Amino acid sequence: MPPRTEADVPGLVERARAGEARAVARLISLVEDESPRLREVTAALAPHTGRAQVLGLTGAPGVGKSTTTNALVRELRSAGKRVGILAVDPSSPFSGGALLGDRIRMQDHAGDKDVYIRSMASRGHLGGLAWSTPQAVRVLDAAGCDVVVVETVGVGQSEVEVAGLADTTLVLLAPGMGDGIQAAKAGILEVGDVYVVNKADRDGADQVRRDLRSMVALADRPDDGWAPPIVKTVAQAGEGLTELVVEIERHHAWLRETGELQQRRTRRARAEVEAIALASMRRTWAGLGGRAGRAGLDELAAAVAAGETDPWAAADRLLQQAGASPQHA
Repeated sequence: MPPRTEADVPGLVERARAGEARAVARLISLVEDESPRLREVTAALAPHTGRAQVLGLTGAPGVGKSTTTNALVRELRSAGKRVGILAVDPSSPFSGGALLGDRIRMQDHAGDKDVYIRSMASRGHLGGLAWSTPQAVRVLDAAGCDVVVVETVGVGQSEVEVAGLADTTLVLLAPGMGDGIQAAKAGILEVGDVYVVNKADRDGADQVRRDLRSMVALADRPDDGWAPPIVKTVAQAGEGLTELVVEIERHHAWLRETGELQQRRTRRARAEVEAIALASMRRTWAGLGGRAGRAGLDELAAAVAAGETDPWAAADRLLQQAGASPQHA
């Protein structure tokens, strides 16, 4: 058999769609490494995407995200669904790679050919996700996963970015975490579609649920008609997971019936297109004259710092160098 190379993108996509885990892994690696073939990869995947249900799972460190993901996947598999898991781990300070803690905790599913587990390094990206997570979701979607679970890194108050990626966002809290509800005030009360009080066998679980219900009612949430349910679970023992899946499916049905699912996916695509366009503009600017281009920015920055020009005028000049027309607010 001839060696498989990254140049054979159509072949990789076809093998991934046939369920070959190595092909899925290779495609995600191309995405993570920003391969020169990335544009070709995304073009080949596009016709096969849009079918998977994307679940985002977030919460402060220590609430049991990985244990809940593990138990949730077991419940989804019992319903015959193929599942992909993207567990965004902290990055190694030496290699920049994922520390693989989440993958280790999910070894229950390691031998299941219908479960794909991938640890991704956050590489310092804020918001609890790796920058390449949306493209990795697209790979698993095209590979035939019915559900893709994205578990965030666990950075606490800033990990709300997952709401822009997922169809349904699960927010986990647990009793005895001290600042669990305080962390929720920072933003996750606005993004959760289903709230989970995990470790509900501990003292204080009912109080957390009552506090959470009151705070969600007062939160500045979209007036779209969806009232987020609060589910109590003991993921370690598999308790409450059936009810959690029921609420996830109820939310997905609501998304479809109201048209919100298509709106969310359109917003997601718009943000991705915008991000790609902005990144392309940055690369274009950075390539203008190499060091000379960077020196030009340094000169503009020095002029702004010295009060010789203002940042808007400097930005206009920078855009003109990149061949773009300045737009004023």
